[in-house]
Amino acid sequence: MADVLAPVLAPVLALAQALVRCPSITPDDAGAQDVLAAALAGLGFTIHHLRFGGPPDGPVDNLVAVIGEGTPHFAFAGHTDVVPTGDRTGWSVDPFAGMIADGQLVGRGAADMKSAIAAMVEAARRHVARGANGRLSFIITGDEEGPAEHGTRPLLEWLEAHDLVPDACLVGEPTSLQTLGDMIKIGRRGSLNAWITVRGAQGHVAYPHRAMNPITGLITALAELKARELDTGTDWFQPSNLEVTDLGVGNPATNVIPALARARLNIRFNDLHTGAALEAWLREVVARHAPNSDIDVRISGEAFLTAPGALSSLVADAVTAVTGTTPELSTSGGTSDARFIRRLCPVVEFGLPGQSMHKIDEHAATADIEALAEVYDHVLQRVFANR
Repeated sequence: MADVLAPVLAPVLALAQALVRCPSITPDDAGAQDVLAAALAGLGFTIHHLRFGGPPDGPVDNLVAVIGEGTPHFAFAGHTDVVPTGDRTGWSVDPFAGMIADGQLVGRGAADMKSAIAAMVEAARRHVARGANGRLSFIITGDEEGPAEHGTRPLLEWLEAHDLVPDACLVGEPTSLQTLGDMIKIGRRGSLNAWITVRGAQGHVAYPHRAMNPITGLITALAELKARELDTGTDWFQPSNLEVTDLGVGNPATNVIPALARARLNIRFNDLHTGAALEAWLREVVARHAPNSDIDVRISGEAFLTAPGALSSLVADAVTAVTGTTPELSTSGGTSDARFIRRLCPVVEFGLPGQSMHKIDEHAATADIEALAEVYDHVLQRVFANR
């Protein structure tokens, strides 16, 4: 596959290509934010490089870029980090070559979400050229695909401390399903992970009265947890669900009752629940069936909803103006850093089709990248026309 020569590329495609060429696997930035900072500084943005955290999950490079002052204050948000490539022999091209061929930019991060960041920069370029009043910000992390401890959450605290809280925010996650513009995310379910360890007493299987089998308590607890219907969904959310994601004993012997049994589970929950209430329920059930147990619970985000209104309508109208498609407002899928941003301001998500994200030969259509820049530009025109 022959690469298209850089001079013939539109600026948005050249920037997307340059970002993909940075192997920024969490938490390594690999120069991606320097590429972004140079593009934004050239437009007149003030750049703040912010590094948070330390080993083993950091340090993480983050970036805030600001231009203008006063109101309205609108923000674009996203991440420059990417997931690992997996076995590179499965890729048709080098995943960090930024190859463009047959109308597709191929590479890790092309869909999730370096192309969207390039589209935001192109929209910002047009915004600056119009000389619009108000403030435009970029909130960019290098820790979205990882533990999300040293990225958007401390960035938001920094914004609060520096009186830079936006009025509204658009996150460029790949929300579209089949075609650009068919879906906008206005909320996300919460996510809870739990690691359960049940301790027993090892012994010979022929003498069970001299041992205590930890598997028995664990599986009865899991059966009760799994049998509960958490809810039937809401107007905007699908039903909450609990899934057991790992179960293990590691016992190589056929005639030994093991001393330990472990399980891991995940709950994706809607706004009928809180992480704290679900954690209390888990602990109660497990303690009842397996008193000699430990549970480690981590809540990575609560469910949230930006109720349909001014922001979602503004973004939807921009999508329709460019693509001719009326987007569905949805809360489906996984989670994103919008779960943190919603604490400060209304937030919605809109970006490229995501069928290839995290997969081998991840890609984005160049026509979609250019159209996404148009959508983001229309968003900014509407935001700053309504000041």
